[in-house]
Amino acid sequence: MQIQDLPYPDPGVPDARSGPRFLWWLFRNQLGGQLKSLAWGLLHFASVSALPFCVGLAIQAVVDRSGSRLALAGGVMVLCCVGNALGDTFLHRAAVTNWITAAARVQQLLARKTALLGSALTRRVAAGEVVAVSTGDVEKIGWFVEAVSRFTAAALTIVLVCVALVVYQPALGVVVIVGLPVLALAVLPLLPRATRRADVQRDKAGRATELASDTVAGLRVLRGIGGEELFLDRYRSASQEVRHAAVRSARMWSLISAIQVLLPGLLLIAVVWHGVHLARQGRIGVGELVTVYSSVMILTYPLRHFEEIAMAYSFSRPSAKRAARVLALERATDTGGSRAAEIPTGDLYDPTTGLLAPAGGLTAVVCGDPDAAGLLAERLGGHPSEQGASALLGGVPLDELPLKSARTAVLVQDKDPVLLSGTLRELLDVPASGAVATEDALAAAQCGDVLAALAQGSLGADDPMDARITERGRSLSGGQRQRLALARSLITDPEALVLDEPTSAVDSHTEARIAEGVRALRAGRTTVVFTSSPLMLDRADRIVFLHDGEVAAVGAHRELLHAEPRYRAVVTRETDKEAAAHPDAVPAGRKPARPLNDDGRVDDRDGALSDDDVLHRLEEIEETA
Repeated sequence: MQIQDLPYPDPGVPDARSGPRFLWWLFRNQLGGQLKSLAWGLLHFASVSALPFCVGLAIQAVVDRSGSRLALAGGVMVLCCVGNALGDTFLHRAAVTNWITAAARVQQLLARKTALLGSALTRRVAAGEVVAVSTGDVEKIGWFVEAVSRFTAAALTIVLVCVALVVYQPALGVVVIVGLPVLALAVLPLLPRATRRADVQRDKAGRATELASDTVAGLRVLRGIGGEELFLDRYRSASQEVRHAAVRSARMWSLISAIQVLLPGLLLIAVVWHGVHLARQGRIGVGELVTVYSSVMILTYPLRHFEEIAMAYSFSRPSAKRAARVLALERATDTGGSRAAEIPTGDLYDPTTGLLAPAGGLTAVVCGDPDAAGLLAERLGGHPSEQGASALLGGVPLDELPLKSARTAVLVQDKDPVLLSGTLRELLDVPASGAVATEDALAAAQCGDVLAALAQGSLGADDPMDARITERGRSLSGGQRQRLALARSLITDPEALVLDEPTSAVDSHTEARIAEGVRALRAGRTTVVFTSSPLMLDRADRIVFLHDGEVAAVGAHRELLHAEPRYRAVVTRETDKEAAAHPDAVPAGRKPARPLNDDGRVDDRDGALSDDDVLHRLEEIEETA
């Protein structure tokens, strides 16, 4: 695989059982590139290591006054220089190619996993952790994968040079062959401590990245409450912890580097001292002494790769572990699907809670526990959690459908939908059935004022559809983001649409029009809305009230206000204390409902209304809306 051939047609199925297994899997999938890097590395290191033999041969030829051997030494030296230049150049090309292609493979795997898990990913792994894995960790993993072949070439070269020295000059070669393993293994006792410090640094950096990501995402809210300085202090403290951890890690690696400089120097001194004694005794020539001395000095170059591979592994191992943890996450369904890729139709049913959303109707779900509502919405989207089995659409379990079919059948819009940067046209360019026009979806979501605001605020965009939307839609208000996200969901026109609090940031008058627009546009399609807004509830065909994880009541909004005190308490935000304060407002056994404002929400004024007053007030709201 060359850089120009990226991305991979298929990055493969990774071995994500552990970090080392993941690194080994990456290495095996780059075997061709690794062998190419190994070959060029051997040429490079062998050419560099052969230079001392050429120098020694030339010196000995000068001592012996042999012109032919001097010419031979010069010719071999030229070949070594050419081999060194070619090997170094193409080794660098091969190493960089291995690095980039390995990093690209990991990024593709992470992107595929993100697309597979969808919104469930950030529920299982912190967003900052995902960002850290897909950026800094990817580079560290690529570094180790490409460094393996260079290290192998360096290690093989050292072995060959040691063997050559023993054959060339046994008396000094034995000293070298005994000393070099000590040099290579001397730093091993320090590696566990260096690895631990590198792990601590990486963990602290991940937490700082997560804190920074959360702070930036909530900057608008923080400014509204004056909390940006508080979070800035927290990030400053976190960054200082990262700095201290980095300094501690750097101290250990500097010690390892110092040892790898000191020990070769000591070996060089030992070789020279012993070689001088042998030369005085006439057992070796001057050229042989120069050759051995130069070889030991040159060997410090490939020896540095032992330090590099140790450092690369120490930094990449925790990175690979985190990447493997993300890649090991599985959708709690059969992504391939055990059923045919047909879109089922019919009622949407959750066996865990007993929720039934009849086909073609608008079902509103009232749940006092937001966490339970989120889990239910996730199950309805075909992502069964540990708390329950997958939902059924038309009697077909969604987890038995292929992933593409399940997502076409059911679409879940989170309570905090994300708008990606780009033009409005690009935002609304989503996979759709084609039955719902963009204009109709925007009208149903009451986006008229949003389009006008985008047209005015975007320079050079006559058409609002060409207006630019900033990252995550931060230039828009919360209500505007919700309406655009709702329009995007309506355009897709799925068989079943699940909306989790789609109007929580919208004013009451707009909310009433949205309720009517969604009801009209989704006529004949199954729609489930998680909400506690009386305006939305009053326009639903069927309301399901959940309590303690089970269906507690089913009916129309006004019926449930009369018959179910717990439902009324959730919808009107009535507390037990408020209910006890007005025991005569409703018949015995029922909790009094709180009065409603013009927007259909709880009135904070003193006093309570009877059920008839509440119903009468709702009728007035409906007429004015």
